Amino acid sequence: MHSTAVRFDGAHGALLAGRLDLPPGGAPRAVALFAHCFTCSKNLNAVVHVSHALTAQGIAVLRFDFTGLGESAGEFGDTTFSGNVADLVAAARWLEGQGMAPSLLVGHSLGGAAVIRAAAELPSVTAVVTIGAPSDPGHVAHLLGASRGVVEREGMATVTLGGRPFTIRRELLDDIAQAKLEPALHGLKRALLVMHSELDELVSVDHARRIFDAAQHPKSFVSLDGADHLLSAERDSTYAGQVIAAWAGRFLPPPPQPTVEELIRDDRVSAVNRKGERFRTEVQAGGGVIVVDEPVAVGGSGEGPTPYDLVLGALGSCTAMTVRMYAERKGWPLAEVSVRLRHGKVHAIDEENCGHREARLDRIEREVAIEGALTPEQRARLMEMADRCPVHRTLTAGVFVETTEAAADPESPAPLAGSSPEV
Repeated sequence: MHSTAVRFDGAHGALLAGRLDLPPGGAPRAVALFAHCFTCSKNLNAVVHVSHALTAQGIAVLRFDFTGLGESAGEFGDTTFSGNVADLVAAARWLEGQGMAPSLLVGHSLGGAAVIRAAAELPSVTAVVTIGAPSDPGHVAHLLGASRGVVEREGMATVTLGGRPFTIRRELLDDIAQAKLEPALHGLKRALLVMHSELDELVSVDHARRIFDAAQHPKSFVSLDGADHLLSAERDSTYAGQVIAAWAGRFLPPPPQPTVEELIRDDRVSAVNRKGERFRTEVQAGGGVIVVDEPVAVGGSGEGPTPYDLVLGALGSCTAMTVRMYAERKGWPLAEVSVRLRHGKVHAIDEENCGHREARLDRIEREVAIEGALTPEQRARLMEMADRCPVHRTLTAGVFVETTEAAADPESPAPLAGSSPEV
C-alpha cells in the first residue's frame, strides 16, 4: 500500500488534511471515501485498519479529518453535523478533480449518519456502508451529560469527550435535532451495508435495526460479533474492512483489465508486514492477496501458509500445469494430476571443506499422481515433463537475488494520544 498526505478545501474554507491510501500495483478498481466518528480523526486505529483491508482488495481510500479535528484547520466549535456532510461532499469533489470519483462511502458512528446524508449529492456513489452508526444524529446529545443544559442555556460549553476538551455550541444541538435520517434512507437508491456489534456500549444495536428497516433494497446487515464501538481490536476492524470489500464488489464498477503491456511491465509480487503483526504478512500477486504467517507453535498466529508452503505450492502448481499442458498438446486422456510435496533438511557433507564440516541441505519430496486411461509409456513421459516445469528448473539451477532499498513511502501519523472518541 502507498499512502500520501493530501490537503483540500473544506465546505466552509478550512484546509482539510487527509491520507489517500492506494493499493499496490496498478490502478485501483474503485475509490472509497471514509467518514470517521464524532471527535475522532483519520488516524484512529479502526479507520486505518479498515482502509488497509480495502486497499488490499484493490480499493483506494481517502480518509480525512473533519473541520477542526486532527490535522485539519478550522474550529471544531463552529462545526455542525450538516457541516460534516458538506465536508464529505467537498472531499468527494476533490477526488473527482483527481479523476478518482468515489463509488463507495464508509462511515463509522456519526460518520455513518453523515455518509447516508451525503450520498444523495454524489451521483458516482453506488454503495454505502455504516459501522456502529446511530439512526438519529440527535443521539450525540446524550454524550454531553450535564453539559447539555449549559450549552442550551448559555449557547456554548467546554465538554470533555474521550479525555479531551471540546467546545460545543448550541448550533450543533439545533442541527442534530433537525437532522433526521429516515427521509435520506427512503430515498438512498444505493446499496446499503449496515454493520454493528451487539455489544456496542455507546450506540445500541437497535439503531442498526432502525436504519435497516428504513432503507430500501438492496440492503444487508453484518453483525460485528464481540467488537466494541471503536473496533479497538485489530481483528475486528480488519474483518470489517474485508467484509466491506467482498460485499461492495457486487455494486462497484468492474476492475480495470490490464493490457498485455501492463502485465509485462508490472509483474512484481509485493509482501507487506505491518506494525504489530509480527509474522503475518500480506502478499499481493496476480490481482489477489494471500496472507502468509507462521504456526502458533513458533510465535505466529497461524492465519495462512508459511513462506516455504508457498515455495512448495509454486512448485506443485507449476508441475501440474506443465503436465496438463503437455498431455493436452499430445491429445492424451489425462483426467487429473495432483502433486504432494514436503520440504525438509537433510545432512550432507560440505564439499568445500573436504568433509571437515557437516552441512544441512534443502530437500523437497514431490509425489505426482496421474489419473487417466494412459499407457505406461505416456505416464513415463508425463513424469519426465514434471521435472521440466519452469519452477523446478529455477530451483535446481540456482537463483541470484538482487536486493535494493526502496524509497520509503510516507507513513500515516500515529493516532492522537489519549484519543478515545465516543460517537
